[in-house]
Amino acid sequence: MDGMQAGARLAPGGFMRPVPGAAFGEEPLPPRPLDPGMGLAVARRTVFREADAECFGRVADRVAAGNMSLLGRPATARDRIEQARLRNAIATGALITSGRHLQHGDPQQAGRNMEVFTNCATAIASFAKFYLLLNGSGVGRAYDDALVAVDWARAPDLLLRLSPEHPDYPRDRAALHRFGLDFGLLPWGTGEGEFDEEAIRRFLAAEWVEEAPAEAILHRIADSREGWAKAVEHLESLAFAGARQRPLLLDFSAIRPRGSPIGGMQGRPASGPLSLMRAFMAIRREVIGPAREGRLAEPWEQALLVDHLLSVEVQVGGARRAARMATKNWRDAGVLRFIRSKSEGGLWTANHSVMVDRAFWQGVQAARAGSGRPEDRHALAVFEEATRCAFINGEPGFINGDLLEDHRTGRAREKPVHHDGRDVRSARYRVEHAAGLLADLSARAAAAHFPCTTNPCGEIVLHVTGGYCVIADFAPLLACPVDPAMLTPGAIPDALAAAWDARVEDAVRLGVRFLMRANTMDALYAEEVRRTNRMGIGPTGLHEWAWARFGLGFEDLLDEARSAPFWDALARLSAAAKEEADAYAEELGLARPFTVTTVKPAGTTSKLFGLTEGAHLPARRQYLRWVQFKGAKGESGEWLPDSDPLLADYEARGYPVRPLRSFPGMSIVGFPTLPLIQRLGLGERLKTAPEASPAEQYRWLALMERHWIGAERGNQISYTLKVYTDRHDLEAFRAILLTHQPQVRCCAVLPSAPDAALGYEYLPEEEVDEATFQAIVAAIRDPALHEALDMAHLACANGVCPI
Repeated sequence: MDGMQAGARLAPGGFMRPVPGAAFGEEPLPPRPLDPGMGLAVARRTVFREADAECFGRVADRVAAGNMSLLGRPATARDRIEQARLRNAIATGALITSGRHLQHGDPQQAGRNMEVFTNCATAIASFAKFYLLLNGSGVGRAYDDALVAVDWARAPDLLLRLSPEHPDYPRDRAALHRFGLDFGLLPWGTGEGEFDEEAIRRFLAAEWVEEAPAEAILHRIADSREGWAKAVEHLESLAFAGARQRPLLLDFSAIRPRGSPIGGMQGRPASGPLSLMRAFMAIRREVIGPAREGRLAEPWEQALLVDHLLSVEVQVGGARRAARMATKNWRDAGVLRFIRSKSEGGLWTANHSVMVDRAFWQGVQAARAGSGRPEDRHALAVFEEATRCAFINGEPGFINGDLLEDHRTGRAREKPVHHDGRDVRSARYRVEHAAGLLADLSARAAAAHFPCTTNPCGEIVLHVTGGYCVIADFAPLLACPVDPAMLTPGAIPDALAAAWDARVEDAVRLGVRFLMRANTMDALYAEEVRRTNRMGIGPTGLHEWAWARFGLGFEDLLDEARSAPFWDALARLSAAAKEEADAYAEELGLARPFTVTTVKPAGTTSKLFGLTEGAHLPARRQYLRWVQFKGAKGESGEWLPDSDPLLADYEARGYPVRPLRSFPGMSIVGFPTLPLIQRLGLGERLKTAPEASPAEQYRWLALMERHWIGAERGNQISYTLKVYTDRHDLEAFRAILLTHQPQVRCCAVLPSAPDAALGYEYLPEEEVDEATFQAIVAAIRDPALHEALDMAHLACANGVCPI
């Protein structure tokens, strides 16, 4: 049998402990088919290139080749063997890496910047945050009073210019109409014959300049991610210096036209200069002006709004995301305004969380018991306002800052303070204007109460001044050498169990080495990467593995004695990951990694193969997964020319397709989804997230933290726990948080109404009953979908599976 290990031995608890070795072998293994429907759709949108020909094996070929190229040497025989094993682990789905690596990985990887491959980052200045977002990173930033140094009231007058010769300059009536819509000057739905053309021209004359005044500082923005960020750096550094005496003119004329291909983003269309101009116009109008007038006096509020306005344009660009985390110290005087800033200020581009600690939770309890101490009363006021807002709209959350790895060990205090900008410098981007600002912020961070914050999903611990963590998933179920659906759960023959266990461990070790090589890339935060060598590898599809390998359902896993083989296996894999990290760091001459284990959300990568996401329980039993595509229909019902061609293809095959009213020009496709866990025969032992109590889910998280994250060198677990407002009122929600939240490192608790009560135009996942699901599947003309979602699988979902 492929991957069989000789000499395997039975470890305590029944887990087959394999003899270390190359379990995946060198001979190419056939690639695992993607999950029909949703998995293929995700791959088409985010992973596949034309040359991949929709073959995941070709993706594995180029990703493995790109990662091994980072060694920067002619390949040795050992390197070639490792590349073959790495390719096999990725092709079979046992090591899924992350979506960024699947999208961008290729033999040219060594010549690219690390930011393109980094999911998780932090920043302490707006220009750095903007640059990371433009590269696709998710970015966290702490808006503590102690960590914000720029007063935007001191910024120079800001002048903007776009050459009238630029293709995107709005000259004719059609272009002026589009400009009016895009810049919010006209209500949506205004027709080309229904607006005042001269009013738009007067607006342009007032907002843009033709020539630079003699006294102005001229900055021509380069046509690159670095060029866009450099413009923000120049403005932000002048605001820090208080340089109001000379205006700053930003010239956007060198930026490529809207729709031009971006080579570094696989040809995705550029957003053009108008998008960036809109961000600077908004900063001038909504931040600098109100700050000067005293209506936006607090620097942290200014920074929060600047970052939001820049992030809007990153997201609107279409080729990149704009995921952010915004945190603030619970002790800060303005924390109550921060708590309300998302719901009242419309700041929708970031996840907001309050950074708390043991003193906070003790203060809340003391105040509720009658304490009159001011700090206790403040803690209670923060808790009550945060939970009030969260119960309405889901945010803010709480992050236990004293449980973050760096804060607990003190390593964050070891980060040196540089005064020459060297800790924000790469081959592509070198700080020119902001060295003084960065030195000031570094000194502030050295004395900050919370020197660390997290990435947008909360699972990565990073220094507030800036850092990265490269991450990857391994899927232990998919390491099985045979189809796990053909096995008797929990009764695996010893030889097969040994081969399976060996492959899982091999995937973990290969993943650690994969991530450490990524840490050698050219990076903006190269100094911090060298200091910390952070990484985060974690499992996905855990519940499928627990059932197929060990015969354990979710309730079984909460009984630590009954599920000892599972937890022993996970702990051993955690130890293997850290052991491999230490050994490979020594081999490469790198720092011992500060962090190794994590559990990331795994939303994209898990969908490729229909797995439960990260540590999450399955959300639903069968559902439609709605996916957005660019495109709309004309009056006669045909798809408009700029529509994604996949829309017509999916519609022709019978998939549900709907235009969106809330996002004009976008449509959604519904993919019938029967999660893989439904096809493994759990029957009545399957438990979905809505069926598990909050106490059960907190218990699960605590066990995961103990056995996978570990006491040392672990990040956190990204987990969203929904508290349904038709079952729990505000006081019950508060009681849940007070009882359980202080006991875990990380958990996003999201009060949620039942789907039908939310009132949204659509939800990403729409649960449907079995009869409706079958009718939708029957109407779709897609043999691959029918092969996966046949009646036998539906029978398994009802607990009468023939296995």
